[in-house]
This record gives sequence, C-alpha cells and structure tokens, in this order.
Amino acid sequence: MRLATVALAAVAVLASAGTAAAQSSTQRDRDRQERGQDEDADRARPPRFAPLRARPNAGPCPFVKILYDAARYVELDGGRTSASAVGFTGEIEGVTAGCSYQSDEPITVQTNILFNLGRGPQASDDRRTYRYWIAVTERNEAVLAKEYFDLPVDFDGERTTSVEQGQTIVIPRAAATTSGANFEILVGFEVTPEMAEFNRSGSRFRINAGAQAATATSSEQ
Repeated sequence: MRLATVALAAVAVLASAGTAAAQSSTQRDRDRQERGQDEDADRARPPRFAPLRARPNAGPCPFVKILYDAARYVELDGGRTSASAVGFTGEIEGVTAGCSYQSDEPITVQTNILFNLGRGPQASDDRRTYRYWIAVTERNEAVLAKEYFDLPVDFDGERTTSVEQGQTIVIPRAAATTSGANFEILVGFEVTPEMAEFNRSGSRFRINAGAQAATATSSEQ
C-alpha cells in the first residue's frame, strides 16, 4: 500500500511538472507573439525626427518665422475678390524647429511645417503642386540663401486637407563664436505680386472658401 501511495504521488508530481512546463511554453509563445506585434506596430508607425542634440548647443538657435506676405496662397480667377472666383488656397499654419551645433560646426536646423490647403469653385483638378521656399538671412539684414520646394497634394475628393513637411537647413558659421542668434529662417509660399498684395492688405479667404457663402474679410495675424 505504501508503494502504491508513493507511485501515485510520483505521478501527481510529474503531472504537475508537465502542466507547469506547458504553461511556461504557452507563456513564452504569448510573449513572442506580443513582441512580434510590438515590432510590427513600430514598423507601421511613421518615422519621427530623432533628437538633434544630446548636449547643450554652443549658442541659441536661429529665429524661425513665417513671412506674413507669403503666409497664404489664394488664387482668384480674373483678380475678382469673390468666393466664387477662388481656386486653390493654402495657409502655413505653423512651423516648429530645433537646432544643433557645437564648437565650430555648422548649425543644423530641423524644421517641420504644417500646411492647411483648400479647393475653391475655380479649382479645376483634385491635385495641385504648391511651391514654397525657405530662406536664411542675417537677422534683419540680407538674404544669405533661399531654396524652393514642391508640395504635391492630392485632395482625394475633399475640399480641404492638411500636410506636414520636414526640411533640414545647414548654416555654415564663420567662426566658433558665431551664434545662431545672428540668423533668421523665413518660410513662405511662392506667390505672385498680386497675391502678396492681397496678403499685405489683410484680406483673406478661409481655406474652404466656396464651400459656403463667403466674402473677403480683413484680419490681422
């Protein structure tokens, strides 16, 4: 009888060990599956800008601004200031920026620009390639460099859309003592003289002009 009891106890121990091993194996499988899901999610996420600096800069970053005269893009058919005459529109909603430079290195500025864009009654297509520029100037002085960029947009049947674009600007420095505060970075749409004057006057249309009854209004930024 004692032998039978010992044997049964041994079977119980083995069964318990087998159950624990099975649970451990199942847990490992779950862990592997979760890790795989996490890796897939990481791959699916849009890339983000890596931090530009791991230690303090040698000086402040350049000032980054949207030029008021070129902050908005409004096509007006025949020059008529009317909602029914509006074609494609755009507005630079905002710019974020960070910079990095050490000792006598150039200043590297990473910008991210948010555009709000629209189609009015005179917009003849679902797609439009806007152009915008980024200029580097000596602060309140002459333009040092200016570069143009294309912004292709597919409205996909919608009246409005928003697009973000990132650009990297590299500014050489004459000496290690040259501070980023000596420079300004300006951003704007490529606009005609008539568009620039329309913006300067304070007149504007919302980016969904033509979707509802609208008139040109005067506003200050």
